[in-house]
Formats: sequence, C-alpha cells, structure tokens
Amino acid sequence: MKWSEVIMVRSTGSNAKLLAKAVQDLMADVARGAGNNDIRAFHRENIETDICIVLFHNEEKSRPGGSPLGLRLAAALKELGIVYHTVWR
Repeated sequence: MKWSEVIMVRSTGSNAKLLAKAVQDLMADVARGAGNNDIRAFHRENIETDICIVLFHNEEKSRPGGSPLGLRLAAALKELGIVYHTVWR
C-alpha cells in the first residue's frame, strides 16, 4: 500500500437497511474493477448507520482530491447520509 482513501458515511436510523444494501452493492461492483487495489468496508461498533470504506492504492503518487473510484463512491453515498472523504499517505 502506498496511499489510501477513507470514505465515512453517517446515516439516519431510518436509512440503516438502505445504507447496508447500497454499500453491499457498491462493494460488489467496485471489487470487480479494483484491479490490484484493496478495498474494505467496516461498520462502527454498535452503530449500524456509520460505515467506513477504505481504498488501499498501490500507486506511488497519491491524488490529493481522491481517486476517480473514491470520488464516485463518495458521490453515490451522499444520497444516503453525511459523507467524509479523505486521502491518507
């Protein structure tokens, strides 16, 4: 891993099942096109409406605004809650 992106989503209680389904579907789509990058999703302990997706990139140079994949994920998840998208090196 050379750099990573973290996409955190906080949704309302009424969106918990919708959020879980959306993340599951997105992860399946992303896994097919991730190449040699690794992607993982987590939910906050005891809070089902908080989701964290981490993209691990094997590129030397990071993209300060995020990768095209990370930007697409963040945009898709904005419909379901508050999204916080950051790049880590």
